[in-house]
Amino acid sequence: MADEVATPDHYSVSDALLIAKTGLESIRIKIIGEVSELSDKRGYKAVYFTIKDAKSALPCLMWKNKYDSAGIELAVGSLVEVSGKFSLYAAKGRMNFDVDSINLAGEGELRMQVAKLAKKLEAEGLTDPSKKLPIPTMPAKIGLVTSPRGAVVHDVIRTLRRRMPFANVVFAGVGVEGANAPADMIKALDAVSSAGVDVIILCRGGGSFEDLMPFNDEALALKIAEIQTPIVTGIGHEPDTTIADLVSDFRASTPTGAAEAVSINAEELIANFAAHIEKAKTSIIGRVNATSQMLNQIASRPIFADGTKLFETEFQTLDYNQEKLQRMLGELSKKYDNQISLAAAKLQDKSPLVILSRGYAAAKTSEGKIVKNISQVSEGAKMSVRVSDGVIDTNVERTQKLDGDSI
Repeated sequence: MADEVATPDHYSVSDALLIAKTGLESIRIKIIGEVSELSDKRGYKAVYFTIKDAKSALPCLMWKNKYDSAGIELAVGSLVEVSGKFSLYAAKGRMNFDVDSINLAGEGELRMQVAKLAKKLEAEGLTDPSKKLPIPTMPAKIGLVTSPRGAVVHDVIRTLRRRMPFANVVFAGVGVEGANAPADMIKALDAVSSAGVDVIILCRGGGSFEDLMPFNDEALALKIAEIQTPIVTGIGHEPDTTIADLVSDFRASTPTGAAEAVSINAEELIANFAAHIEKAKTSIIGRVNATSQMLNQIASRPIFADGTKLFETEFQTLDYNQEKLQRMLGELSKKYDNQISLAAAKLQDKSPLVILSRGYAAAKTSEGKIVKNISQVSEGAKMSVRVSDGVIDTNVERTQKLDGDSI
């Protein structure tokens, strides 16, 4: 279809759109709105999104190179400030807002800052789960850092008193909102940690994202990671997650949840003790019964019923060897009896008494020495002479030396 020629009475579609396009693209403005739709697909030359307010919606596009240079991550619900001009896609008759620059506005800007800090701390390893300290099961001394005003401090202390009345609480009251809050909380954390507590609760009640910003402070995050006492956070409500939550050793959803995380219910503790005692009792009884049954089985064995069973073979061997030994000794004694008789006969023959009975005598001096030669005595000396049946006392009248073997 040929292009229509414009007349003073009417314009062609193309001419009309050209006029609109020229007029729209001459307008450059800034707009604030909430992102309601987002299309950022791989391979596309532009990012397409829609911003809206309570009454209207405006489709937008931003060329990919400009979007990447902006350094933000759009998400549905983000509040943004865009700068650019209106454009008209004549082929389809569609109007878009061609975005040159974009920034998160209000809370969106704050969220972007928090997101960047979270990535930075993650890269530094401060959010690594393996570096988090374990929370003690039954702390005797608990540190509490929160506002001294409001319901939170009373809720936490009441929970701790109910669940662990024996625990001591070291309380540091600080401001949890405003520009000075991070520095005040850092000092309070140092103070309660120096007091020798076993665990620290850092908490506050709910509030807007801006209200919770002191807990997104980098210096506070570094202090939480530095302190070697376990720190439990309970900040805001369930959906709220702050930088302090990310670097703490345990994140509870609420302040009361934080108090419950560091304490054991006394009633539950007693019930647990009772359960463990019953379990131990059952285990001990079971082991005693098993041991008793095993001992009964052992005692019923023949070797324990009759002690001789264990050594009956050895006992029989001893009896056999004893009998054999006695038999051998009996045979040996007969040989020795004959030898003893012969030896006794020989001894008998050599006995002095036998010699004396043959007519010989044995003379002794008065000192009792046997007289073997005449040189041992002199005339007049006393002597005793032993004969076969007695002793003769005499005096030497004279001595005479004999020659040869004559008597």
